[in-house]
Amino acid sequence: MEWISSALQLSANARIRRRRLPSDQVLWLVVGMALFRDEPIHEVARRLNICAQGLASEDLLAKSGVSQARRRLGADPVEALFSKTGAHWGCERYEGDDWQGVQVFAVDGALLRTAGTPELREHVGSGNTSTERQTPFPMMRLVALMNVRSPVLLDARLSPYRRGELPLAESVLSRIPDHSVTLFDKGFWGADFLSSLTGNGEQKHWLTPAPKGIVAEQVACDGQNDCLLQMRVSPQARKKNPALPTHWQCRQISYERNGKA
Repeated sequence: MEWISSALQLSANARIRRRRLPSDQVLWLVVGMALFRDEPIHEVARRLNICAQGLASEDLLAKSGVSQARRRLGADPVEALFSKTGAHWGCERYEGDDWQGVQVFAVDGALLRTAGTPELREHVGSGNTSTERQTPFPMMRLVALMNVRSPVLLDARLSPYRRGELPLAESVLSRIPDHSVTLFDKGFWGADFLSSLTGNGEQKHWLTPAPKGIVAEQVACDGQNDCLLQMRVSPQARKKNPALPTHWQCRQISYERNGKA
């Protein structure tokens, strides 16, 4: 309840057809929509007995009124509640949420199809095709940070399709706690990106598949499968961030699975 009250400070009370629907009930409605995501909004309201002025369940608000209340609540309270619950539950330590003394997280991206309205197509864009034809549905991009043991989302970012995953991922790095190792999918690579993670906090490690054609110098090796590499920082990266050094280092670990390296 404390989190609900805190989130509601970012929104004014919603009104429905001259009858006030308390904002806390509207926010509980949003939570219910996540739990019963296969149900229409008015059915979720009926299940939670959400109503105005203490009316009984058979006198629930009109379907259109419930939808309007959700829109009038706005995005800020929902975003604040998501951030607060993610930071609390995603960083909780419990038995089994430990690997070599660190928590394990993961960052990955996905593409989501949206409703095919002209407004959404103009705002989020469409996927690439080999012709001038657009994809059937507008597309938006998602990048999320997850505790792989829970699994609970600590943070997530949405953007139009044309924005890349790497800029989105940069905005969630600050939510990664100390004493952790973060798994990145291929493509999340770069001196500026990965150095910004390890350079802010204590014991923040990362693991990602090595890019093809990587150019690096072996600084030291502990056997054949564990080497310290040194790579040159590109002029483009240093121009974007002058604080970057001329070279950066990372550890390369090789292994075999089913006879393949």
